[in-house]
Amino acid sequence: MEQVTQRTPVRPDPQSTERYRNDWRPSRGAIQAIVEGRHGDPFGVLGMHGGEDGLPLSVRAFLPTARAVEVLDEQGAAVANLDQLHEAGFFAGEIPGRQERFAYRLKIYWPAAEEIREDPYRFPTALGPLDIHLLCEGRHLRLYEALGAHRKTVEGVEGISFAVWAPNARRVSVVGAFNHWDGRCHPMRLHLGCGVWDIFIPGLGPETLYKYEIIGAHGERLPLKADPVAFASEHPPHTASKVVGDVRVEWHDEDWLQRRVLAQALDAPISIYECHLGSWARADGWRMLNWDELADRLIPYVADMGFTHIECLPISEFPFDGSWGYQPIGLFAPTSRFGSPEAFGRFMNRAHEAGIGVLIDWVPGHFPTDAHGLGRFDGTALYEHDDPRQGFHRDWNTLIYNYGRREVANFLTANALYWLDRFHVDGLRVDAVASMLYLDYSRNPGEWVPNVFGGNENLEAVAFLKRLNEVAYERHPGIAMIAEESTAWPGVSRPVYTGGLGFGYKWNMGWMHDTLAYMSQDPIHRRYHQNQLTFGLLYAFSENFILPLSHDEVVHGKGSLLGKMPGDRWQKFANLRAYFGFMWTHPGKKLLFMGGEFAQEREWSHDHSLDWHLLDNPEHRGVQRLVRDLNRLYRQVPALHQRDCDPHGFQWVDASDAENSIIAYLRLGAEGTKPCLVVCNFTPVVRQDYRIGVPCGGLWRERINTDAREYGGSGVGNAGAVMADDASWHGRPCSLCLTLPPLATVIFELE
Repeated sequence: MEQVTQRTPVRPDPQSTERYRNDWRPSRGAIQAIVEGRHGDPFGVLGMHGGEDGLPLSVRAFLPTARAVEVLDEQGAAVANLDQLHEAGFFAGEIPGRQERFAYRLKIYWPAAEEIREDPYRFPTALGPLDIHLLCEGRHLRLYEALGAHRKTVEGVEGISFAVWAPNARRVSVVGAFNHWDGRCHPMRLHLGCGVWDIFIPGLGPETLYKYEIIGAHGERLPLKADPVAFASEHPPHTASKVVGDVRVEWHDEDWLQRRVLAQALDAPISIYECHLGSWARADGWRMLNWDELADRLIPYVADMGFTHIECLPISEFPFDGSWGYQPIGLFAPTSRFGSPEAFGRFMNRAHEAGIGVLIDWVPGHFPTDAHGLGRFDGTALYEHDDPRQGFHRDWNTLIYNYGRREVANFLTANALYWLDRFHVDGLRVDAVASMLYLDYSRNPGEWVPNVFGGNENLEAVAFLKRLNEVAYERHPGIAMIAEESTAWPGVSRPVYTGGLGFGYKWNMGWMHDTLAYMSQDPIHRRYHQNQLTFGLLYAFSENFILPLSHDEVVHGKGSLLGKMPGDRWQKFANLRAYFGFMWTHPGKKLLFMGGEFAQEREWSHDHSLDWHLLDNPEHRGVQRLVRDLNRLYRQVPALHQRDCDPHGFQWVDASDAENSIIAYLRLGAEGTKPCLVVCNFTPVVRQDYRIGVPCGGLWRERINTDAREYGGSGVGNAGAVMADDASWHGRPCSLCLTLPPLATVIFELE
């Protein structure tokens, strides 16, 4: 790491002023510190000084390579020539005949040109008293309005204000092509109470690339840092932050936002299409689609397939494609891979106009160690823990946020609100919650630090998550906060006031793993594993569950969903269709990773498009048609969604026929709605005259049969409907005599 100098960096004077001697010249030490780029209080040296208490009015400027500098008054007339007090380019001079400060400009004579410019050191801070107060307290929920880079007009002059939190730094500068990436040119002002540095630089505008050059707590010059609150970034592998203009989106989603609270409620049909935007489809066979192209192609596809939501893998800026976004650097910047923040806003607007909700994966559980990121941001463990037993994930080689530090918790909370506030995002799926909740997550004894009570619960993370969910739902009542949490932590999706974590939904990871394990068994062995299908109903209503078949199940050698199915090719497709029928009728909201809906054959790769050419094959088209019909039935039939999270919405008819690998159950909606009967046959054997008990007589219509010919099946079924007879069965007054197709799920609704 490069060292600035062996001299001790100058810390800001507690009074934030440079002490005058008997004239207008700053001290030699102050000049030397400015020239060497190690002065911690540049506003105490540079700019205009004096003009009161009899002190002479003077201007000081540091302009490397300049030959001469003049001071111009409000009318553009030269009022002083500055003396060069240091050969490196430090100029200063008295303003004769003036006692009151005025809005001056500098005329600079460079070796090959002349320039008139505003002096950044004549402008006040852009941070208001309330901003500073809230930043000090660590409760600025609109942090993104105070920190980062913002277009401002100050005293009639347009430019960019920069602000960054680095409380232990000895000096922070904004660098970019505008100052030749020279950290000596634009050192910032420190607000001691809150540890925020800021500066207003006139003349800069949108598309300006910048970073922060920081001298750390021990005098070392750190690698150039991206702005933690940047709203845009360069396209990786480049890492500079980018100034954006006003994000202007003509929102036309008022209707969606008004009904969103109903569309995402516990009794609503929620079917989520999980999508890695960079590999859903490619243009010209290789190029990622941009936001507008995704709006043109992805949104109509999702709507046609009957999904209610799109869930995007993380879209915050990230440096490495192979992380799929789960190692983000720029939490406030929609990734440049797909275009500008404004284009992302248009995508959101288009989705809402089509009646599609958009969820994004959000990663507060860890962050990467890339040199330009948050790690040791000001030379200390600022965002992370200093102790690697608390601050480092060995599984992912990433750092862990210090949730107990109020500024860090506020940073994350404000980031969550940013996506909800500015882009109308409909909810956040919070990644890796289990890794946040447990201090000993993926650690051996002795490799973690117990909490104050000696336990393994991360009390600070728990408090952070509760506060996050309370604030998010308070400010945006219609959103959905979703936890990816893989343990039995109680009350993840229960309100904070009842002792829960306050999420709206939780992924049912246990259901996913158990049922996929069952489906991977050869049908001849399934009789010994029936509990893997039925066990999930013992806890199905302990949380508000989403049933996920996520991206994690189709990578890292796990193969595709179709590839997990046993048997010959026909049986593989039949197994997958039967499994989808079971999933869409099981209590819980639905989530399917892209490609699963048409039985992608190869394992997912983030480097390539999905294999859309497979839809030329009728087997793949059949699976796609089935998923489309399941989504539509799920939305149309109240019994299949109204009580997804209510134990009154499910009744076993028979879970005991393990010998034949058959299960049957009822789904029930609110009082007065028609019940549904679901029968699953997980063997390749047709079952004739199979009797199933039902709660009442009448005609039971076969709404979906996953073995239907239009789905690629054999066409075995019940001619579309069955009339119940009075034979009592399974403890019920009536029953149906059914033909059960091989490897199929059949869904009946009372006519």
